[in-house]
Amino acid sequence: MREFTNPPLATASTPPLTGGLADVVFEHALEDPTRVVLGRKDKAGKWQDVTAAEFRDEVVALAKGLLAQGVRFGDRVAIMSRTRYEWTLFDFALWTIGCQVVPIYPTSSGEQVCWMMHDAQVSAAIVEHEDHAMTIGSVIGRLPQLRKLWQLDADAVPELTEAGAHLDEDVVHRHRTAVTPDSIATIIYTSGTTGRPKGCVITHANLIFETDTVLKAFESAFFTKNGEGSTLLFLPLAHVFGRMVEVAAIREWVKLGHQPRVNAEALLPDLAAFRPTFILAVPYIFEKIFNAARRKAEREGKGGPFDKAVEVAVRYAEAVEAKMFRTGPGPSAALRMQHQVFDKLVYGKLRAALGGRARYAVSGGSAMERKLGLFFAGAGVTIFEGYGLTESSAAATANPPERIRFGTVGRAIPGTTVHIADDGEIWLRGGNIFQGYLNDPKATDGTLHEGWLATGDLGSLDEDGYLTITGRKKEILVTSGGKSVQPLALEERVREHPLIAQCIVVGNDRPYIAALVTLDSEAVEHWLGMRGRSMPAPADLVRDSDLETEVRRAVVAANTLVSQAESIRTFRILAHQFTEEHGLLTPSLKLKRKAIEQAYATEVEALYHS
Repeated sequence: MREFTNPPLATASTPPLTGGLADVVFEHALEDPTRVVLGRKDKAGKWQDVTAAEFRDEVVALAKGLLAQGVRFGDRVAIMSRTRYEWTLFDFALWTIGCQVVPIYPTSSGEQVCWMMHDAQVSAAIVEHEDHAMTIGSVIGRLPQLRKLWQLDADAVPELTEAGAHLDEDVVHRHRTAVTPDSIATIIYTSGTTGRPKGCVITHANLIFETDTVLKAFESAFFTKNGEGSTLLFLPLAHVFGRMVEVAAIREWVKLGHQPRVNAEALLPDLAAFRPTFILAVPYIFEKIFNAARRKAEREGKGGPFDKAVEVAVRYAEAVEAKMFRTGPGPSAALRMQHQVFDKLVYGKLRAALGGRARYAVSGGSAMERKLGLFFAGAGVTIFEGYGLTESSAAATANPPERIRFGTVGRAIPGTTVHIADDGEIWLRGGNIFQGYLNDPKATDGTLHEGWLATGDLGSLDEDGYLTITGRKKEILVTSGGKSVQPLALEERVREHPLIAQCIVVGNDRPYIAALVTLDSEAVEHWLGMRGRSMPAPADLVRDSDLETEVRRAVVAANTLVSQAESIRTFRILAHQFTEEHGLLTPSLKLKRKAIEQAYATEVEALYHS
């Protein structure tokens, strides 16, 4: 199949004729003022409910303060912060008065901040703390258009609320009614795996189409039988995925909480306290949860039973999947009995760690291993994968909850078309497609073609319209012998080994394919501990013969996917992981291939001269 179109939902068949994203805050407050719409932590760390009326009043008070401080309709205002309640408050206050929000990753360097704020002509900024203020301060001389800077941890919200107390609410509503669906809502800069980040222009209509379609199409996954929905957002709000979740939650009565830290020590207690009905994350998070559970079982001497529980969960989910697509009868009686036993011993504990109520989760950002998705589904938390870009306002495809095909990123969401071009590139069309790149008509013309978005990703559609991602056009390697190699499948298979954190395949204009591999330090420390060994220094660790044997097994397993000419011939274990701080990963954790090859040029050369 070369093209698949999913008809639009009846409720989202046409774009809105009037209004913008902030209108729903006021509509909800009128409709049900006492209904809880958000949760926020007090100074003691306890979750407190925020009602629709309370949120509206905070949005209005903050909007008045922004106006009093000189922020005007159409101004571009940057937010540089981790995921927290105040970001959502500022988003909707700024949209209420017709501003365009420019999100900036909190880990961005001074040069990155300077480029984005200068390119977007940002006139005001909100930062989380002093370090962020200092980052902007280091380049302030090159940002003459920047007039205002507020700091969340220095009481920015109370300060602005007080500044606007004298204004009448009518001035806020005059601004709000001037916002139209085709007004620009946000300019989100791409992660930039190659070259400078580009500013994606996304309108209110784009986000309204995206969020309303996703929530209504997948309603059964997001809400309990009594209509209750809640989620704890820990994805970065500077990323389009997190932003889509924020907007969708506010628009569709999903109780929204925020967690700025993704480590287990912070996240697991909040999941237990907040008890979300569904979870949204990237594959990395689900991998960490699974690996932590496996290590815990091995420390307790229950590694064998855990592996058996994994096997049963995978077989059970595969049987359910086969029945969905009418290729099998479903789980046998014996398999159902085994599954019930492990549900009490293993799966129930996993669900409890996620808060106890979540039966569905959404994964995006990168591809998830099929076996991992099957395990979670068999354990009672069904993860449905999706695919999208900043340019498509987040999800363009997703697995329908009732017919999940694990290992794929699902079908086009309602109102969207997926087309596979002759060269295998994925093209998208729908109401969620962005308006173009800010100040870059050449890049826009190279990406948008009469309403179609050329994604740069490669993929294939099966007979039912399910999309599988196979790689990126710009990442295809061509060896000196002329063999074209798509590195993604090899890298993902190598990463399936629990000791391996990252893998990058190299070999462009080289005689053969090779790889650089980094290690998961927690997994390695546990692995050594189970063998009665302590963790050596990184330089000694990479020369450990037993560890090298494990990595070689992962490489051999990956090579079974390809021909000999495409296989990884040799590899090098690195002492440290690739990090965003060193400029080797994008904020969404994608590899910056050119930067990595430059940073490790010596190691790459050694792969071909040893």
